[in-house]
Amino acid sequence: MKNLFLLSGLGADKRVFDFLDFGEYNVHHIIWINPLKNETIQEYASRLCSQIHVANPILIGVSFGGMMAMEIGKVMKTEKIILISSARTKKDIPLSFKLTGRLKLHYTVPPSFIANNNPVTSWLFGAKTLAEKELLSSILKDTDIQFSNWAIDQIVRWNNEEALQNVIQIHGTNDRILPFQKAKFVIEGGEHLMIVNRAGEVSQAIREALKTSV
Repeated sequence: MKNLFLLSGLGADKRVFDFLDFGEYNVHHIIWINPLKNETIQEYASRLCSQIHVANPILIGVSFGGMMAMEIGKVMKTEKIILISSARTKKDIPLSFKLTGRLKLHYTVPPSFIANNNPVTSWLFGAKTLAEKELLSSILKDTDIQFSNWAIDQIVRWNNEEALQNVIQIHGTNDRILPFQKAKFVIEGGEHLMIVNRAGEVSQAIREALKTSV
């Protein structure tokens, strides 16, 4: 039985995968660790590799977790990388994020904005129902501020140009955080939180992606 290694997004943990059906695969959750001082995303990815104990693994990354999966894929050989609501290279990062990084505007965002759900974050993620908003609030509240600050800095300054050939993308057309550009599997109307509120469609796309040759 093949193994799947899952990487959640910024400010998220394995709870975001609770709504998905991975079938008969062995599922392993990569746990975020504390970043070291001035650590790059490449160095961090290398340290995460210690949690992967099989050869040629399949990685599934959501949002920032997908970007990290790309970096891991540059460090170790992988069978397949599936990106959900994520970016393959720096070309997929919105211009607004890049400008934020260049102008260092992300340093001015108060930690409370990240740690607490509000109408703006609900709109950005696409959390509409009370249950979705409560889940998002719970996840954000449990977010480690040090990790979030570091991760945001890595996202807005991400410089990856290497588009690995074993990557399959699943993306929603209404994603406000990482706007849709192209993907092998498209979720019409899917937003950034589609892993929760469109879980059935995303699960089907994952199962098809797992059977797709790359």
